[in-house]
Amino acid sequence: MIATTVLMLLGTLALSISVAASLGVLAFLLMWVFTPVPLDLMIGEVGWQSMSSDTLVAIPFFILLGEILLRAGIAERMYAALVEWLSWLPGGTIHANIGACALFAASSGSSVATAATIGTVSAPEIEKHGYSPRLFLGSLAAGGTLGILIPPSVSLIVYGALTETSIPRLYMAGMLPGIVLAGLFMLLIAGVCIVRPSAGGRPVETSWSRRLRAVPDLFPPLFIFGLVVVTIYVGIATPTEAAAFGVVGALGLAASHRRLTVAMLTDAIEGTMRTTAMVTAIIMTALLLNFVMTFLGISRQIVDIVVALDLSPTFLMIAIVIFYLVLGCFMEGFSILLVTVPIIVPIVVSLGYDSIWFGIVLTLLLEAALITPPIGMNLYVVQGVRKNGPLSDVIVGSIPFAAVIFLMILILMAFPELALWLPSIAFDS
Repeated sequence: MIATTVLMLLGTLALSISVAASLGVLAFLLMWVFTPVPLDLMIGEVGWQSMSSDTLVAIPFFILLGEILLRAGIAERMYAALVEWLSWLPGGTIHANIGACALFAASSGSSVATAATIGTVSAPEIEKHGYSPRLFLGSLAAGGTLGILIPPSVSLIVYGALTETSIPRLYMAGMLPGIVLAGLFMLLIAGVCIVRPSAGGRPVETSWSRRLRAVPDLFPPLFIFGLVVVTIYVGIATPTEAAAFGVVGALGLAASHRRLTVAMLTDAIEGTMRTTAMVTAIIMTALLLNFVMTFLGISRQIVDIVVALDLSPTFLMIAIVIFYLVLGCFMEGFSILLVTVPIIVPIVVSLGYDSIWFGIVLTLLLEAALITPPIGMNLYVVQGVRKNGPLSDVIVGSIPFAAVIFLMILILMAFPELALWLPSIAFDS
């Protein structure tokens, strides 16, 4: 039954059917083929129970937050300020790509939104300063992945809801790995540009007076980050309420920059509705599929097979990492999260690993999936904002950054306290 389920899923995806439709079709096929019980009569109940969670309401709020920041021009000014402060490093403006992605990630919660926003703002810099297109575009695709690691993160919210794990703890756990990963990306850029100076383009002219004048443009994303994360940490708000605070803060920033108009709000709300509809459709069909698989005992069979392998926890974790890296080549990251978490997390916890630590490792694996061909979403997002040139530039440029993400996973496996230290300090002291 397991092999049949996997083949049916791969078959529907190979037909270029949308992910939500593929998961829904597979759930119905499993119902009709393998059980006489009319599970289809329970769809309404399963859908209602899965989608009525207060936690999931945070998703449209965070999407709207990112839409407002993009359309208010805040991201553009933030990027220009980072260019002034980081352009002295080997690689010049390319470092601003990573810095801007990290700051925008701290206020949007979405990798695709981060890559699209910073990519739109920075793409003209390639020809303007003569940067290597592959290195520049690869940094945008990889930097965008920080959106699901640095809090607030939509993926961590969904992981927390699926595994009943504390979302505030997950947010705290993602901070240090996110900062370290951004630093590793910048080290890679500097190393490449030291070895091959032509990749770093022409130096950007700046001065201390220009840098100081640009400082205020760095405050808005930090303000949003504080508004969202600090209110969760001090217990003022739940993640959903904090997301709403973030939207109010973004509206205030848009008004202060005189960009809060009816047309801007209309565009932001329309974009939010489209993205939210796609995300919630995937969530509901994935949870329906998980319900059917649990009813048929498929999830239990998978766990039993893994346990029967009698591998050590370390080797089994390495096997899980390889499994996700391969799966990321063929499935979109959010779909991987929803389909696999209910099956894999119980196995990981049974091995003695912390579910919060694994949430961060899984998020890094999903980041790798975002820049792994042929399905990597960020590759196509960055190519879309570039508007011309071969997709191969983005793919080749992303490969070294994917290797850095894998290195970060190894670091977390060797030093799990990197993810667990802040949650323990914040909540256990």
